[in-house]
Amino acid sequence: MSTGSAHPWLVADIGGSNARFGWVAGPGSAIARIETLAVAQHAGPAEAAHRYLASLAGELGDAYSPPRHAALAVATAVAGDQVSLTNSPWSFSCAAVRDRLGLEQLIVLNDFEALALSLPHLRADQLRCHGALPQAAGTLAVIGPGTGLGVAGVVQTAGGWVALPGEGGHSTLAPADDFESEILRWVRGRHEHVSAERLLSGIGLPLLHEALAAIEGRPPPPPSSAEQIVGAGVADADRESRRTLLTFCALLGGFAGSVALTLGARGGVYIGGGIVPRMADLFFASAFRDRFEAKGRLAPYLAQVPTPLITDTLAALAGAAASIQGRLPALPAARAIEIA
Repeated sequence: MSTGSAHPWLVADIGGSNARFGWVAGPGSAIARIETLAVAQHAGPAEAAHRYLASLAGELGDAYSPPRHAALAVATAVAGDQVSLTNSPWSFSCAAVRDRLGLEQLIVLNDFEALALSLPHLRADQLRCHGALPQAAGTLAVIGPGTGLGVAGVVQTAGGWVALPGEGGHSTLAPADDFESEILRWVRGRHEHVSAERLLSGIGLPLLHEALAAIEGRPPPPPSSAEQIVGAGVADADRESRRTLLTFCALLGGFAGSVALTLGARGGVYIGGGIVPRMADLFFASAFRDRFEAKGRLAPYLAQVPTPLITDTLAALAGAAASIQGRLPALPAARAIEIA
């Protein structure tokens, strides 16, 4: 396939609430014309893509041509042709979406697989770090507390960067001290398996908030959403919410250190998702980094591993574009995976 025939590309990052679409017009083009559509207002990804493309065609006029390749990053595990989103009513056949959009190629990948593929290409202005910024080389990992807890990695090979998708957020959460053991003991009274996602996520923050009150002998807190806990904790408007966030960060640091050791992610463990960026300075003032390194004899190993926070919420689109590039190795990629 010639370079000229491979474009344009359609890329999307699809979560439970919103679907973000972007456009790569040609070789060397950055991802542009980004639009966010509500998942609830569309029957599926094909319908949402059609609306996006119709709007784009109206803007571009005669300069518009249909996409040849597309990549959809979706918030669920992907195995086979049928895909059902975890926190959305969307369920679809990859082949049917490809045919409805008239594509030569459709790639459907997990959203954290896409985020992992974006890591080697992130710029300094898309990151915030405890110390020195990472040098993308070797093996990188990303964890992301959002609605759930995503975990993935990416490995540098002679043929380029290869993603390591997985379900690490469902691995068992380990305590680092007696206080955390008490938290997990209380949560195990309600859930047979206490995974990392059970507490380190949007669905987990309210449970952690409740657990802290219980083990500290306080009355049960009023029902609160993750958004309310983060907002009150960051503003220091509620002492219990702030304590919940600080405990959250400490537990997240311990989990991140375990991911670094498991994957050998010496190039960095990146923090994505929608929760931590909203914590702003509180995250960097927390025990996250101390707990990340607190692995006994391996502390010197982890002290050399950077833990940058991804501040760009559109990074997964770059990873989706990188997945197309990986299937078309003859094409130049340096700017095709940047966000305009």
